[in-house]
Amino acid sequence: MKSSKAIIIGSGIAGMAAAIRLSLKGFEVTVFEKNATPGGKLSAFEKDGFHFDAGPSLFTQPVNIEDLFELAGEPIAEYFSYKKLDSACRYFFANGQQLDAFTDPEAFDAEIAGKLGEKPGAVKRYLADAGKLYQRIGSVFLNFSLHKRSTWLHPRIFKALSATKFGYLANNLHKHNSQRFSGKEAQQLFDRYATYNGSNPYKAPSMLSLIPHLEQKEGAFYPEGGMISITNAVYKLALKTGVKFRFNEPVERIIHHEGKVHGVFAAGKNNLSDIVISNGDVYFTYRNLLRHDRKASKIGRRERSSSALIFYWGIGHSFPQLQLHNVFFSEDYQLEFTEIFRQKIAPSDPTIYINITSKMENGLAPEGKENWFVMVNVPANTGQDWEEMINKVRETVILKLTKLLGQDIRSLIQTEEILDPILIEERTGSFRGSLYGSSSNSKLAAFFRPANFSSYAKNLYFCGGSVHPGGGLPLCFKSAKIATDLISKDYKKIQH
Repeated sequence: MKSSKAIIIGSGIAGMAAAIRLSLKGFEVTVFEKNATPGGKLSAFEKDGFHFDAGPSLFTQPVNIEDLFELAGEPIAEYFSYKKLDSACRYFFANGQQLDAFTDPEAFDAEIAGKLGEKPGAVKRYLADAGKLYQRIGSVFLNFSLHKRSTWLHPRIFKALSATKFGYLANNLHKHNSQRFSGKEAQQLFDRYATYNGSNPYKAPSMLSLIPHLEQKEGAFYPEGGMISITNAVYKLALKTGVKFRFNEPVERIIHHEGKVHGVFAAGKNNLSDIVISNGDVYFTYRNLLRHDRKASKIGRRERSSSALIFYWGIGHSFPQLQLHNVFFSEDYQLEFTEIFRQKIAPSDPTIYINITSKMENGLAPEGKENWFVMVNVPANTGQDWEEMINKVRETVILKLTKLLGQDIRSLIQTEEILDPILIEERTGSFRGSLYGSSSNSKLAAFFRPANFSSYAKNLYFCGGSVHPGGGLPLCFKSAKIATDLISKDYKKIQH
Protein backbone atom coordinates (compact mmCIF):
# COMPACT_ATOMS: atom_id res chain seq x y z
CA MET A 1 0.00 0.00 0.00
CA LYS A 2 1.34 3.43 -0.95
CA SER A 3 2.27 5.52 2.10
CA SER A 4 0.52 8.82 2.67
CA LYS A 5 2.51 11.97 2.02
CA ALA A 6 2.85 15.01 4.25
CA ILE A 7 4.57 18.31 3.54
CA ILE A 8 5.78 20.63 6.28
CA ILE A 9 6.33 24.29 5.42
CA GLY A 10 9.22 25.57 7.54
CA SER A 11 11.86 23.76 9.58
CA GLY A 12 11.45 25.61 12.86
CA ILE A 13 11.38 23.50 16.00
CA ALA A 14 7.62 22.95 15.75
CA GLY A 15 7.88 22.01 12.08
CA MET A 16 10.62 19.47 12.70
CA ALA A 17 8.80 18.04 15.74
CA ALA A 18 5.64 17.64 13.65
CA ALA A 19 7.66 16.02 10.87
CA ILE A 20 9.10 13.46 13.30
CA ARG A 21 5.70 12.64 14.74
CA LEU A 22 4.12 12.19 11.30
CA SER A 23 7.03 10.11 10.03
CA LEU A 24 6.62 7.80 13.04
CA LYS A 25 2.92 7.52 12.16
CA GLY A 26 3.87 6.16 8.74
CA PHE A 27 3.73 9.29 6.61
CA GLU A 28 6.30 10.06 3.95
CA VAL A 29 7.37 13.52 5.14
CA THR A 30 9.12 16.30 3.28
CA VAL A 31 10.05 19.64 4.88
CA PHE A 32 10.42 22.70 2.65
CA GLU A 33 12.62 25.43 4.11
CA LYS A 34 13.41 28.80 2.52
CA ASN A 35 16.69 29.15 4.44
CA ALA A 36 19.86 27.11 4.06
CA THR A 37 19.70 25.60 7.55
CA PRO A 38 17.02 24.27 9.92
CA GLY A 39 15.79 25.81 13.15
CA GLY A 40 13.90 28.97 12.24
CA LYS A 41 14.35 31.42 15.12
CA LEU A 42 16.43 28.83 17.02
CA SER A 43 19.65 29.46 15.12
CA ALA A 44 23.23 30.49 15.85
CA PHE A 45 26.24 32.16 14.30
CA GLU A 46 29.92 32.86 15.01
CA LYS A 47 31.84 36.08 14.59
CA ASP A 48 35.42 36.93 15.51
CA GLY A 49 35.73 33.90 17.76
CA PHE A 50 32.44 34.52 19.60
CA HIS A 51 29.58 32.02 19.32
CA PHE A 52 26.05 33.42 19.61
CA ASP A 53 22.70 31.69 19.94
CA ALA A 54 20.62 33.97 17.76
CA GLY A 55 17.10 33.29 19.05
CA PRO A 56 15.39 31.77 22.10
CA SER A 57 17.74 31.53 25.06
CA LEU A 58 15.72 29.90 27.86
CA PHE A 59 15.30 26.12 28.01
CA THR A 60 12.48 24.73 30.15
CA GLN A 61 10.40 21.54 30.08
CA PRO A 62 12.97 19.22 28.46
CA VAL A 63 10.27 16.54 28.59
CA ASN A 64 8.97 17.97 25.31
CA ILE A 65 12.12 17.00 23.42
CA GLU A 66 12.56 13.80 25.44
CA ASP A 67 9.13 12.65 24.28
CA LEU A 68 10.25 12.82 20.65
CA PHE A 69 13.25 10.58 21.27
CA GLU A 70 11.18 8.18 23.33
CA LEU A 71 8.60 7.93 20.52
CA ALA A 72 11.39 7.25 18.04
CA GLY A 73 13.07 4.70 20.30
CA GLU A 74 16.32 6.64 20.11
CA PRO A 75 18.63 7.27 23.11
CA ILE A 76 18.58 11.02 23.63
CA ALA A 77 22.00 10.98 25.31
CA GLU A 78 23.60 10.18 21.95
CA TYR A 79 22.13 13.37 20.47
CA PHE A 80 21.71 15.87 23.27
CA SER A 81 22.63 16.61 26.88
CA TYR A 82 21.65 19.30 29.34
CA LYS A 83 21.87 20.19 33.01
CA LYS A 84 19.58 21.89 35.49
CA LEU A 85 20.46 25.39 36.67
CA ASP A 86 20.67 26.22 40.36
CA SER A 87 19.53 29.75 39.54
CA ALA A 88 17.16 30.52 36.67
CA CYS A 89 18.15 34.18 36.52
CA ARG A 90 20.00 36.95 38.35
CA TYR A 91 17.87 40.07 38.76
CA PHE A 92 19.15 43.62 39.13
CA PHE A 93 16.64 46.22 40.30
CA ALA A 94 16.63 49.99 39.83
CA ASN A 95 17.10 50.53 43.58
CA GLY A 96 20.44 48.66 43.47
CA GLN A 97 19.13 45.42 44.95
CA GLN A 98 19.97 42.13 43.24
CA LEU A 99 18.94 38.54 43.82
CA ASP A 100 19.08 35.07 42.36
CA ALA A 101 15.93 33.27 41.27
CA PHE A 102 16.89 29.88 42.65
CA THR A 103 15.13 26.90 41.10
CA ASP A 104 14.76 25.39 44.56
CA PRO A 105 11.51 26.96 45.91
CA GLU A 106 12.80 27.01 49.50
CA ALA A 107 15.95 28.88 48.50
CA PHE A 108 14.03 31.24 46.21
CA ASP A 109 11.55 32.02 48.97
CA ALA A 110 14.36 32.75 51.42
CA GLU A 111 16.15 34.94 48.86
CA ILE A 112 13.11 37.13 48.24
CA ALA A 113 12.17 37.29 51.92
CA GLY A 114 15.71 38.20 52.93
CA LYS A 115 16.50 40.71 50.18
CA LEU A 116 13.12 42.17 49.24
CA GLY A 117 11.41 41.97 52.61
CA GLU A 118 8.49 39.81 51.47
CA LYS A 119 6.86 37.56 54.05
CA PRO A 120 8.54 34.15 54.41
CA GLY A 121 6.48 31.58 52.54
CA ALA A 122 4.99 34.07 50.05
CA VAL A 123 7.01 32.73 47.12
CA LYS A 124 6.39 29.10 48.05
CA ARG A 125 2.64 29.73 48.19
CA TYR A 126 2.76 31.57 44.86
CA LEU A 127 4.63 28.72 43.16
CA ALA A 128 2.35 26.10 44.74
CA ASP A 129 -0.67 27.91 43.32
CA ALA A 130 1.10 28.24 39.96
CA GLY A 131 1.70 24.49 39.97
CA LYS A 132 -1.94 23.73 40.71
CA LEU A 133 -3.03 26.15 37.99
CA TYR A 134 -0.70 24.47 35.49
CA GLN A 135 -1.74 20.92 36.39
CA ARG A 136 -5.48 21.58 36.52
CA ILE A 137 -5.93 24.13 33.77
CA GLY A 138 -2.73 24.72 31.85
CA SER A 139 -2.24 21.04 31.07
CA VAL A 140 -5.62 21.05 29.30
CA PHE A 141 -5.46 24.43 27.61
CA LEU A 142 -1.88 23.97 26.42
CA ASN A 143 -2.07 20.37 25.21
CA PHE A 144 -5.36 20.23 23.32
CA SER A 145 -7.05 22.23 20.60
CA LEU A 146 -9.41 24.88 21.94
CA HIS A 147 -11.18 24.91 18.59
CA LYS A 148 -12.54 21.35 18.64
CA ARG A 149 -15.84 20.37 20.24
CA SER A 150 -14.30 17.14 21.52
CA THR A 151 -11.99 19.15 23.82
CA TRP A 152 -14.90 20.93 25.46
CA LEU A 153 -16.99 17.78 25.85
CA HIS A 154 -14.23 15.76 27.52
CA PRO A 155 -14.60 15.26 31.31
CA ARG A 156 -11.16 16.80 31.90
CA ILE A 157 -12.42 20.21 30.75
CA PHE A 158 -15.11 20.26 33.42
CA LYS A 159 -12.52 19.43 36.06
CA ALA A 160 -10.28 22.18 34.76
CA LEU A 161 -13.03 24.79 34.64
CA SER A 162 -14.24 23.90 38.13
CA ALA A 163 -10.73 24.61 39.43
CA THR A 164 -10.59 28.02 37.74
CA LYS A 165 -10.92 30.84 40.24
CA PHE A 166 -12.75 33.95 39.05
CA GLY A 167 -9.71 36.09 39.77
CA TYR A 168 -7.63 34.22 37.18
CA LEU A 169 -10.05 35.42 34.50
CA ALA A 170 -11.01 38.83 35.90
CA ASN A 171 -7.62 40.17 37.01
CA ASN A 172 -4.58 41.10 34.99
CA LEU A 173 -1.22 39.61 35.94
CA HIS A 174 0.03 42.74 37.70
CA LYS A 175 -3.09 43.00 39.86
CA HIS A 176 -2.73 39.35 40.78
CA ASN A 177 0.92 39.85 41.72
CA SER A 178 0.23 43.04 43.68
CA GLN A 179 -2.19 41.03 45.82
CA ARG A 180 0.47 38.39 46.52
CA PHE A 181 3.51 40.58 47.15
CA SER A 182 3.85 43.85 49.03
CA GLY A 183 6.92 45.31 47.34
CA LYS A 184 7.46 46.76 43.88
CA GLU A 185 10.48 44.57 43.16
CA ALA A 186 8.79 41.21 43.80
CA GLN A 187 5.76 42.35 41.79
CA GLN A 188 8.02 43.41 38.93
CA LEU A 189 9.86 40.10 38.96
CA PHE A 190 6.67 38.08 38.62
CA ASP A 191 5.10 40.60 36.21
CA ARG A 192 7.99 39.87 33.86
CA TYR A 193 6.55 36.48 32.99
CA ALA A 194 4.01 38.17 30.72
CA THR A 195 6.92 38.94 28.40
CA TYR A 196 7.43 35.21 27.90
CA ASN A 197 4.65 35.39 25.33
CA GLY A 198 5.24 38.99 24.34
CA SER A 199 2.46 40.56 26.41
CA ASN A 200 1.78 43.41 28.83
CA PRO A 201 1.43 42.34 32.50
CA TYR A 202 -0.92 45.27 33.11
CA LYS A 203 -3.38 43.83 30.57
CA ALA A 204 -2.58 40.13 30.18
CA PRO A 205 -4.73 37.74 32.26
CA SER A 206 -3.47 36.44 35.58
CA MET A 207 -3.66 32.92 34.13
CA LEU A 208 -0.09 33.67 33.03
CA SER A 209 0.93 33.29 36.67
CA LEU A 210 1.32 29.59 35.89
CA ILE A 211 4.48 30.31 33.86
CA PRO A 212 6.82 30.60 36.90
CA HIS A 213 5.91 27.01 37.74
CA LEU A 214 7.79 25.84 34.64
CA GLU A 215 10.93 27.85 35.36
CA GLN A 216 11.11 27.92 39.15
CA LYS A 217 9.66 24.52 40.08
CA GLU A 218 10.10 22.22 37.08
CA GLY A 219 13.39 23.98 36.49
CA ALA A 220 15.46 25.93 33.99
CA PHE A 221 18.17 24.06 32.09
CA TYR A 222 21.24 24.65 30.00
CA PRO A 223 21.76 22.55 26.84
CA GLU A 224 25.40 21.64 26.27
CA GLY A 225 26.67 23.56 23.25
CA GLY A 226 24.05 26.27 23.64
CA MET A 227 20.47 26.47 22.41
CA ILE A 228 21.49 25.57 18.87
CA SER A 229 22.12 22.04 20.16
CA ILE A 230 18.33 21.64 20.46
CA THR A 231 17.94 22.42 16.76
CA ASN A 232 20.80 20.08 15.87
CA ALA A 233 19.42 17.21 17.95
CA VAL A 234 15.87 17.49 16.58
CA TYR A 235 17.16 17.80 13.02
CA LYS A 236 19.32 14.67 13.38
CA LEU A 237 16.37 12.78 14.85
CA ALA A 238 14.18 13.89 11.95
CA LEU A 239 16.73 12.55 9.47
CA LYS A 240 16.97 9.32 11.47
CA THR A 241 13.20 8.83 11.25
CA GLY A 242 13.24 9.29 7.47
CA VAL A 243 12.17 12.91 7.12
CA LYS A 244 13.44 14.58 3.94
CA PHE A 245 14.51 18.23 3.92
CA ARG A 246 14.61 20.59 0.97
CA PHE A 247 16.57 23.69 1.93
CA ASN A 248 16.67 26.94 -0.04
CA GLU A 249 13.27 26.02 -1.47
CA PRO A 250 10.61 28.48 -0.32
CA VAL A 251 7.02 27.43 -0.81
CA GLU A 252 5.34 29.88 -3.18
CA ARG A 253 1.79 28.62 -2.94
CA ILE A 254 -0.34 25.98 -1.22
CA ILE A 255 -2.25 24.01 -3.83
CA HIS A 256 -5.93 23.86 -2.94
CA HIS A 257 -9.06 23.13 -4.91
CA GLU A 258 -12.71 22.96 -3.85
CA GLY A 259 -11.87 23.44 -0.19
CA LYS A 260 -9.15 20.82 -0.04
CA VAL A 261 -5.35 21.06 0.05
CA HIS A 262 -3.34 18.90 -2.36
CA GLY A 263 0.25 19.96 -1.82
CA VAL A 264 2.51 22.94 -2.45
CA PHE A 265 4.10 24.73 -5.37
CA ALA A 266 7.85 25.10 -4.80
CA ALA A 267 11.03 24.94 -6.86
CA GLY A 268 9.04 25.58 -10.02
CA LYS A 269 6.73 22.58 -9.75
CA ASN A 270 3.74 21.09 -7.96
CA ASN A 271 4.63 18.86 -5.02
CA LEU A 272 1.58 16.80 -4.16
CA SER A 273 0.74 15.49 -0.72
CA ASP A 274 -2.18 14.27 1.37
CA ILE A 275 -1.43 16.61 4.29
CA VAL A 276 0.19 20.03 4.59
CA ILE A 277 1.33 21.56 7.89
CA SER A 278 2.43 25.18 7.88
CA ASN A 279 5.07 26.03 10.47
CA GLY A 280 5.20 29.49 8.94
CA ASP A 281 3.42 32.50 10.39
CA VAL A 282 -0.32 31.89 10.02
CA TYR A 283 -0.85 35.44 8.69
CA PHE A 284 1.58 34.98 5.81
CA THR A 285 0.30 31.46 5.19
CA TYR A 286 -3.17 32.83 4.45
CA ARG A 287 -2.02 35.97 2.66
CA ASN A 288 0.84 34.69 0.52
CA LEU A 289 0.36 30.93 0.20
CA LEU A 290 -3.43 30.67 0.10
CA ARG A 291 -4.16 34.15 -1.33
CA HIS A 292 -6.93 34.45 1.25
CA ASP A 293 -6.73 38.19 1.93
CA ARG A 294 -9.90 38.36 4.03
CA LYS A 295 -8.71 35.72 6.49
CA ALA A 296 -5.21 37.21 6.58
CA SER A 297 -6.65 40.65 7.25
CA LYS A 298 -8.72 39.32 10.15
CA ILE A 299 -5.62 37.74 11.72
CA GLY A 300 -3.53 40.83 11.02
CA ARG A 301 -5.94 43.12 12.88
CA ARG A 302 -5.22 41.40 16.19
CA GLU A 303 -2.68 43.17 18.37
CA ARG A 304 0.82 41.83 17.74
CA SER A 305 3.02 40.56 20.53
CA SER A 306 6.14 42.51 21.33
CA SER A 307 9.24 42.09 19.25
CA ALA A 308 12.88 42.40 20.26
CA LEU A 309 15.94 44.46 19.61
CA ILE A 310 19.00 42.28 20.14
CA PHE A 311 22.64 43.29 20.30
CA TYR A 312 25.11 40.43 19.94
CA TRP A 313 28.25 41.75 21.59
CA GLY A 314 31.63 40.12 21.89
CA ILE A 315 32.85 41.59 25.19
CA GLY A 316 36.56 41.85 25.89
CA HIS A 317 36.22 41.33 29.62
CA SER A 318 34.81 38.86 32.15
CA PHE A 319 32.11 39.90 34.62
CA PRO A 320 31.95 37.59 37.66
CA GLN A 321 28.78 39.32 38.93
CA LEU A 322 26.85 38.05 35.90
CA GLN A 323 25.59 34.51 35.24
CA LEU A 324 23.90 32.74 32.31
CA HIS A 325 20.61 34.68 32.51
CA ASN A 326 20.56 38.26 33.80
CA VAL A 327 17.83 40.93 33.92
CA PHE A 328 18.30 44.62 34.64
CA PHE A 329 14.87 46.08 35.38
CA SER A 330 13.59 49.51 34.42
CA GLU A 331 12.56 52.03 37.06
CA ASP A 332 8.98 52.43 35.79
CA TYR A 333 7.73 49.07 34.49
CA GLN A 334 4.24 50.28 33.60
CA LEU A 335 5.64 53.12 31.50
CA GLU A 336 7.83 50.62 29.65
CA PHE A 337 4.79 48.63 28.51
CA THR A 338 2.80 51.77 27.72
CA GLU A 339 5.59 52.83 25.38
CA ILE A 340 5.79 49.40 23.75
CA PHE A 341 2.10 48.65 23.24
CA ARG A 342 0.31 52.01 23.22
CA GLN A 343 2.91 54.42 21.88
CA LYS A 344 4.63 51.70 19.81
CA ILE A 345 8.09 53.06 20.50
CA ALA A 346 11.20 51.57 22.07
CA PRO A 347 11.20 52.08 25.85
CA SER A 348 13.02 55.17 27.11
CA ASP A 349 14.30 53.09 30.05
CA PRO A 350 14.21 49.48 28.85
CA THR A 351 14.50 46.36 30.95
CA ILE A 352 17.67 44.67 29.67
CA TYR A 353 18.12 40.92 29.40
CA ILE A 354 21.64 39.52 28.96
CA ASN A 355 22.34 35.88 28.13
CA ILE A 356 25.97 34.70 28.36
CA THR A 357 26.47 31.08 27.36
CA SER A 358 30.24 31.33 27.79
CA LYS A 359 29.51 31.32 31.53
CA MET A 360 28.50 27.67 31.15
CA GLU A 361 31.24 26.17 28.97
CA ASN A 362 34.52 26.97 27.32
CA GLY A 363 34.94 27.54 23.61
CA LEU A 364 31.96 29.87 23.11
CA ALA A 365 34.10 32.99 23.53
CA PRO A 366 37.86 33.67 23.55
CA GLU A 367 39.52 33.14 26.92
CA GLY A 368 38.79 35.93 29.38
CA LYS A 369 35.99 37.30 27.20
CA GLU A 370 32.21 36.81 27.03
CA ASN A 371 29.50 36.43 24.39
CA TRP A 372 26.66 38.77 25.31
CA PHE A 373 23.16 38.34 23.88
CA VAL A 374 21.61 41.68 24.94
CA MET A 375 17.86 42.02 24.38
CA VAL A 376 15.23 44.64 25.06
CA ASN A 377 11.52 44.34 24.34
CA VAL A 378 10.26 46.66 21.61
CA PRO A 379 7.00 46.95 19.64
CA ALA A 380 6.29 45.03 16.49
CA ASN A 381 7.13 46.89 13.30
CA THR A 382 4.48 49.36 12.14
CA GLY A 383 6.78 51.56 10.10
CA GLN A 384 8.76 53.21 12.88
CA ASP A 385 12.16 54.79 12.23
CA TRP A 386 14.16 51.78 13.39
CA GLU A 387 17.56 53.27 12.60
CA GLU A 388 16.88 56.13 15.00
CA MET A 389 15.38 53.84 17.67
CA ILE A 390 18.25 51.35 17.45
CA ASN A 391 20.82 54.09 17.94
CA LYS A 392 18.88 55.55 20.87
CA VAL A 393 18.36 52.18 22.58
CA ARG A 394 21.97 51.14 22.03
CA GLU A 395 23.20 54.32 23.72
CA THR A 396 20.75 53.93 26.60
CA VAL A 397 21.75 50.30 27.16
CA ILE A 398 25.47 51.07 27.11
CA LEU A 399 25.12 53.93 29.59
CA LYS A 400 22.85 51.94 31.91
CA LEU A 401 25.10 48.86 31.98
CA THR A 402 28.20 51.01 32.38
CA LYS A 403 26.69 52.61 35.46
CA LEU A 404 25.40 49.38 36.99
CA LEU A 405 28.45 47.21 36.26
CA GLY A 406 31.12 49.83 36.91
CA GLN A 407 32.91 49.25 33.59
CA ASP A 408 32.94 51.24 30.36
CA ILE A 409 30.91 48.82 28.24
CA ARG A 410 31.38 50.79 25.02
CA SER A 411 35.15 50.26 25.05
CA LEU A 412 34.71 46.51 25.71
CA ILE A 413 32.55 45.77 22.64
CA GLN A 414 34.93 43.99 20.25
CA THR A 415 32.37 42.73 17.75
CA GLU A 416 28.69 43.39 17.15
CA GLU A 417 25.65 42.23 15.22
CA ILE A 418 22.14 43.65 15.60
CA LEU A 419 18.73 42.06 15.09
CA ASP A 420 15.61 44.24 14.85
CA PRO A 421 11.90 43.58 14.06
CA ILE A 422 12.39 44.19 10.33
CA LEU A 423 15.16 41.59 10.13
CA ILE A 424 13.15 39.18 12.32
CA GLU A 425 10.30 39.29 9.80
CA GLU A 426 12.68 39.02 6.86
CA ARG A 427 14.56 36.01 8.24
CA THR A 428 11.82 34.08 10.04
CA GLY A 429 8.61 35.19 8.33
CA SER A 430 7.06 36.51 11.56
CA PHE A 431 4.42 39.11 10.72
CA ARG A 432 5.68 42.59 11.69
CA GLY A 433 8.58 40.91 13.47
CA SER A 434 6.44 39.97 16.46
CA LEU A 435 8.03 37.11 18.35
CA TYR A 436 4.87 35.33 19.47
CA GLY A 437 2.19 36.10 16.87
CA SER A 438 -0.70 37.90 18.53
CA SER A 439 -0.40 39.28 22.07
CA SER A 440 -2.23 37.94 25.13
CA ASN A 441 -3.35 41.40 26.22
CA SER A 442 -6.97 40.41 26.79
CA LYS A 443 -8.82 37.99 29.04
CA LEU A 444 -9.92 35.78 26.14
CA ALA A 445 -6.76 36.05 24.03
CA ALA A 446 -6.08 32.31 24.20
CA PHE A 447 -9.44 31.56 22.59
CA PHE A 448 -8.81 33.95 19.69
CA ARG A 449 -5.36 32.63 18.84
CA PRO A 450 -5.55 30.88 15.44
CA ALA A 451 -6.31 27.17 15.50
CA ASN A 452 -3.98 24.29 14.60
CA PHE A 453 -6.16 23.38 11.64
CA SER A 454 -7.83 25.29 8.82
CA SER A 455 -11.59 25.48 8.43
CA TYR A 456 -11.00 27.03 5.00
CA ALA A 457 -9.14 24.11 3.45
CA LYS A 458 -9.23 20.48 4.55
CA ASN A 459 -5.91 18.69 5.03
CA LEU A 460 -4.22 21.95 6.13
CA TYR A 461 -2.83 22.23 9.65
CA PHE A 462 -0.68 24.70 11.58
CA CYS A 463 2.05 24.57 14.22
CA GLY A 464 4.48 27.06 15.67
CA GLY A 465 4.39 30.22 17.72
CA SER A 466 1.72 32.10 15.75
CA VAL A 467 -1.04 29.57 16.51
CA HIS A 468 -2.40 27.78 19.57
CA PRO A 469 -1.07 27.39 22.23
CA GLY A 470 1.48 30.19 21.60
CA GLY A 471 5.14 31.07 21.26
CA GLY A 472 8.24 29.92 23.10
CA LEU A 473 9.96 26.56 22.86
CA PRO A 474 7.68 24.51 25.15
CA LEU A 475 4.53 25.72 23.42
CA CYS A 476 5.99 25.21 19.94
CA PHE A 477 6.69 21.57 20.80
CA LYS A 478 3.14 21.28 22.13
CA SER A 479 1.67 22.82 18.98
CA ALA A 480 3.36 20.11 16.91
CA LYS A 481 1.79 17.41 19.04
CA ILE A 482 -1.65 19.05 18.91
CA ALA A 483 -1.51 19.35 15.12
CA THR A 484 -0.34 15.79 14.54
CA ASP A 485 -2.86 14.39 17.04
CA LEU A 486 -5.59 16.18 15.08
CA ILE A 487 -4.27 14.61 11.89
CA SER A 488 -4.41 11.16 13.48
CA LYS A 489 -8.05 11.71 14.41
CA ASP A 490 -9.00 13.33 11.11
CA TYR A 491 -7.09 11.13 8.72
CA LYS A 492 -9.71 8.44 8.35
CA LYS A 493 -12.14 11.15 7.31
CA ILE A 494 -9.55 12.74 5.03
CA GLN A 495 -9.07 9.48 3.14
CA HIS A 496 -12.73 9.36 2.14
